[in-house]
Formats: sequence, C-alpha cells, structure tokens
Amino acid sequence: MDTDLLIALLNPTIALALGAAFLVLWFYQRHRPYLAVLGVSYCVSAPGFLLQYFTLPVGMVLTKLASNLCFTFAACCLVGAIIARYGRRVPYVAIGILAGGGLAAFCWFLFVEPDLTWRILSMNFGFGGLSLLVAAELRAVRDNGPTEKILFVLSLLSGLNFIGRTLLVVISHGPFTSYDGFYGSSYWTTALLTHALLSLLIALSLFSAAALDVMKALKTETHTDPLSGLLNRRGFEERALLVLQHCAAAKVPVALVLADLDHFKALNDRYGHAAGDQVIADFAAKLRAAAGARAVAGRIGGEEFAVLLSLSDLATARLFAEAVRTHYSAGSVDGLPPGTRVTASFGVAARTGDEGLEPLMRRADEALYKAKKNGRDSVRLSYERAETVFIPDSGSAS
Repeated sequence: MDTDLLIALLNPTIALALGAAFLVLWFYQRHRPYLAVLGVSYCVSAPGFLLQYFTLPVGMVLTKLASNLCFTFAACCLVGAIIARYGRRVPYVAIGILAGGGLAAFCWFLFVEPDLTWRILSMNFGFGGLSLLVAAELRAVRDNGPTEKILFVLSLLSGLNFIGRTLLVVISHGPFTSYDGFYGSSYWTTALLTHALLSLLIALSLFSAAALDVMKALKTETHTDPLSGLLNRRGFEERALLVLQHCAAAKVPVALVLADLDHFKALNDRYGHAAGDQVIADFAAKLRAAAGARAVAGRIGGEEFAVLLSLSDLATARLFAEAVRTHYSAGSVDGLPPGTRVTASFGVAARTGDEGLEPLMRRADEALYKAKKNGRDSVRLSYERAETVFIPDSGSAS
C-alpha cells in the first residue's frame, strides 16, 4: 500500500471510529440526542473522504458532488450538535445559508463554469464560516468550564484552517487546473492532516464534555431525593455550607426555615404509603415554587424539609414560612379524600455573626419543636442573638 493511499484512508478510518464511539455512548445515554447527531456526523463524513480518493462508476463529476454532499451534511450535524450540547439555540437559518451557499457555489463551479480552484475555495469558505459560527455561539459560554474554552479555541482554529490555510496554499501553489497531481499537492496533504488533527481534538473535547455530563448526573442523583425532587440531607448540607460561606464573605443576611408535616404518620397509616408519598411530593412542589432558584431547599428527613434563604433576615424568612404554611393548609392533595386537610409546622432562625450550619439548624429545630408542641400548623422563631464577649474596663479596680 503506497503512502498516498494510507493518507487518503486516514480520515475515513478516524471518522468511522469516532462516529461509532459517539453512537455507542448515545446508546447508553438516550436522553442526550446530541451524541447520536455527533455519531451520524462523523460516520457520514467517512464516505465523503473515501469519495475524494475513489471514483464511482457514475463518473468523476457526480462522485465529487456526492463527496461534498456528505461533507456538508456532516458539517451541519456537527455544528448543530455542538451548539445544542451547550444549551444554545441552534441557528438553523445561519447554518443553512453558510452550508447551502458553499454547496451552491461548488455546484456552479462544477457544472456551469468548471474551475477546481474555486470549488476548493467555495467549500472551504463555507466550512470555515460554519466553524466561526460555532465559535460565535460558544463565546457566551466559553468561561463556563475547560471543555467550553477548548472547543471555542478549536472552532476558531478550524475556521482559520479552512479559510486561511486554503488561501495561503492556493496563492502559493495554485491555481489548480485539474485533478492530475492534485492528491499529491501541498493543499491535499495539509488538508488531510490538519482535518484529522482538528477532528480528533474536537471529538476528544466532546467526549470529555459527555463524561462531565455523566459525572454531573451521578452527583445530582447522589444529592437529590427521588420522591420530592429536592436535595437530600447530604446535598442540602453541602450546598448550604457554600451559601453560608458566600453570604459571610458578602456580609449579607441568611436565614433557615425548617418545616415538618403535621400528623404525617397518622396520614400514612390511614391512607397508605402511596398517599403519603403524594403528600410529600405535593408539599415539596409548593415549597420549591415558593423558594425559587436562589434558595437551597431539601428534604432532610422523612417528612422534614429545610430551606436556606440568602439575603433574608428573620422577618423575611417568617413571611416566607407563613406564606407556605397558609398556601399549603388551604389546598388539597391528590390521593387523599376531598376535604382532608394537611398542615405543616415551621421553625425559623436567622444567622447571627459567622454562625455555622449546625448551630443554625439546631436553633431552627428548637423553634420547630415549639411550633409542634403548641398546636402545630404554625410558625415559631428563634430570637437567639450572637454571643458577645465581655471586655472588662481597663480603668476598673482589680
């Protein structure tokens, strides 16, 4: 096997391997469709590379058209998948204009005014535009993590490769008048090698991003209570400690609200565990809706919940607890007989000084105990203040 053939087979082999890897990854993560699109993108690009070197029985012209159709479809899939992976809205119109414009120009210089050099420039400029479009979309998220930053840089390099390298080679060694000697030219060699390198680097970055997604999902599962959808005790404590640190650094108030469903065991025994689970889920949904995105909410026990409210003093936290209590006690719960009233008791404590999470929770729990002891369906507060250190007057008698 000669060197030219080895080089020609390099890209389709890499593309098929990467495509298969992404499809296998998607098979185990069906909820991430961008992985399937990436797999299709790399697999479709493989015949595109093969048709650049081998000619079909339909002739050279139609073979080149088929090859570039594969490239265009693969590029559109790759661009859409990368942008979708990072939660950006896929710009289908822009993708269509860049890809369709490049392909239309290629067809013009293939069928109407045959010119190999302009065909090369047309396709490379179209792909370069798509690469820069990815960079433009990733610009907003490039500081979110290492994979975002790496893919942003690779997209810029890919755009420079398609546009800048092609122009330099064509100016230096072109124009190309025919395919005779084309596959041994500096353009073809540099195109194959740079594309293989960039494709591999982009794929590795996307694999890293997918691995981070899996790790994040596993961490979320270990920190989330499946019934309520809120943080479990471990997740709540870890997140609450971070919030307390940030609030201390910013010198802003923070308060803790503990809630406990009243007579939950009796409800569970009377109506069954399914109804009890529905009560838990219903209260958690109302608590999450009231807390919003800025609060840390968790289910820290069987029927006990906690909400850490940043930028909230004791009065604000009390209003929050009263609002949740009133709203919940006035509503009904699916799975329970009509008219069945379910209530909750609340204990509220505001942070004093640099108080840690454990003493803050202890004070809120004491206030909750008072609410349960004094009739339930109520809110009680902890009025404890930070301890002060007595410093004797230096002028006093010893």
